[in-house]
Amino acid sequence: MGLAANKMEKNMTQQKIKPEFILIDLDGTLIDSVPDLAYCVDEMMKQLNLPTRGEAAVRDWVGNGVQRLVERALVNSVEGMPEASLMDQAYPIFLDLYQVNTSQRSRVYDGVVEGIEWMKAQGYGVSCVTNKAEAFTVPLLKDKGLYDYFEVVVSGDTCAEKKPHPMPLLYAAEKLGIAPENALMIGDSQSDVKAARAAGFDIFCMTYGYNHGEDIRNYQPDAVMDSFMELPDYLAAKSF
Repeated sequence: MGLAANKMEKNMTQQKIKPEFILIDLDGTLIDSVPDLAYCVDEMMKQLNLPTRGEAAVRDWVGNGVQRLVERALVNSVEGMPEASLMDQAYPIFLDLYQVNTSQRSRVYDGVVEGIEWMKAQGYGVSCVTNKAEAFTVPLLKDKGLYDYFEVVVSGDTCAEKKPHPMPLLYAAEKLGIAPENALMIGDSQSDVKAARAAGFDIFCMTYGYNHGEDIRNYQPDAVMDSFMELPDYLAAKSF
């Protein structure tokens, strides 16, 4: 079934919106990057002579940048902080590993390419915002064939603040000359919801992403989708 025909019964009652531009999160929304991150975490732990953590744990820890991921791996918890001396030893090891393992095991989620191409065909401009540093963001997007879709890419070190702070979203809106109230964010986590609300964006969230084990519905985004293939249920065609 094509995008335009997807879930036609839902289209009869869903109030569609027509934002001026759409800003999309990377990890957990466009790409499942956990396999590479988990590999690097476990290889780092081996070099430190510490227990490996495994992919399931890493899935609950990602979403706030690689520094926070390393901190969580060292304490084996989503909360808490490691000793500074251990972090000083571990973080460079992780960065070296991730530099050469950014995209080898990661994959674009099913429906993402079709969804982006549908949005662009309807006249929407799309951009990307992530807490991942530019040194990792750009190679990952390029390796997975997504980079050229985006008008603007805002990485974790583009601005002074990361999500859930609204600064990266407001930066993207300013770059494109769009008022925040006319913008949509698509993400997967509470950080995306909090950033979008603070910036004045509408917010759609994916069910399959990374939200520290919590149901994203608990944070009341404007729409919740299982796939980018559902975008026609929520977005009206934009005039060129």
